[in-house]
Amino acid sequence: MQETQSSTAAHTGRPVISATGLFTPAESITNAELVASFNAFAERHNAAHADAIAAGKAEALAYSSVEFIEKASGIKARHVMSKAPILDPDVMCPRLPERGNDEVSIMAEIGVAAARQALERAGRDAKDVDAVLCAASNMQRAYPAMAIEIQQALGIEGFGLDMNVACSSATFGIQTAADYIRAGNAKSVLVVSPEITSGHLNWRDRDSHFIFGDVATAVLVEDVGIAPAEHWDILGTKLKTVFSNNIRNNFGFLNRAAPETAGAADKLFVQEGRKVFKEVVPMVAQMILDEAARLGIDPERLRRLWLHQANAGMNRLIAHKVLGHEASEDESPTVLDTYGNTSSAGSIIAFHQHSDDLVTGDTGLICSFGAGYSAGTVFVRKRG
Repeated sequence: MQETQSSTAAHTGRPVISATGLFTPAESITNAELVASFNAFAERHNAAHADAIAAGKAEALAYSSVEFIEKASGIKARHVMSKAPILDPDVMCPRLPERGNDEVSIMAEIGVAAARQALERAGRDAKDVDAVLCAASNMQRAYPAMAIEIQQALGIEGFGLDMNVACSSATFGIQTAADYIRAGNAKSVLVVSPEITSGHLNWRDRDSHFIFGDVATAVLVEDVGIAPAEHWDILGTKLKTVFSNNIRNNFGFLNRAAPETAGAADKLFVQEGRKVFKEVVPMVAQMILDEAARLGIDPERLRRLWLHQANAGMNRLIAHKVLGHEASEDESPTVLDTYGNTSSAGSIIAFHQHSDDLVTGDTGLICSFGAGYSAGTVFVRKRG
């Protein structure tokens, strides 16, 4: 437990990141396991529709492969909350039993686990936290807010609210928490991102069946006056949204499909991957460079980039544009290979797992980008 300054310290209005937390599901699916499941499904589908395929009235499903997945994404495995049903060719989606209203929900449960780790790493008691933001790409219900349930489970006074900006939810949450502190409305805010993204993925779609995994992260944003001696100064944050249909999910209580369209693909994750790649890479790279210039930071001297973990190729190009050279694994670490795309949690996992080795004065960037389009940057500097 780190040494923490007194919670009665004067409010400075200067936000910092005190600690992070991570919950990782015990189960993991390798590409080989995933390919075997998908190909078994494709074989059954093609056999069942053999006559229509032969007559040219239907197209045969193409098979997936480990080589295809790794070339397209860089992903080698992903953690999930419900492995067996996902790999069952007759099911191919997670099966998470519904819980009673008097039981903690699955999203709150994993969010609490990540939050408790962040609190422990900061030497902070939950009673000292003023607010909880549940920032994630999918919520398992409309209300009560997931954040309020997490708040209640942790024993936190104050308030909680949910926010959804898809893959940028966590960075949007960090800026919101920082703004609360700057305004004097809070001294300590938990930004919790429980991402059960296996539930919105179409595991029967060859072009995307390998993308997502499950996880939960937490970021404790606090006034520097109460933060641990070792922390991360938040030098500046920048958010950006541009409307695009190239990543979309139409599921919602106003868009529940009629029985004849209950399996409609657009009620799950859909994307135009090439368009996303072409449009998002230059947008995000320029956003980073513009914000670095505003803050007086030389981008080529950034010690580390913790980028959104969605696609290895996108990260390589963005890092190159920012740093001015091909980034090493040390400069732009990846967790994509073992976690898959975990939506808003991805850049936070990278920061959580690859930041302890930095020294006082080192400057880095947490960056997210995804559906919306949405993008967020958080420039930080190590202290302590």
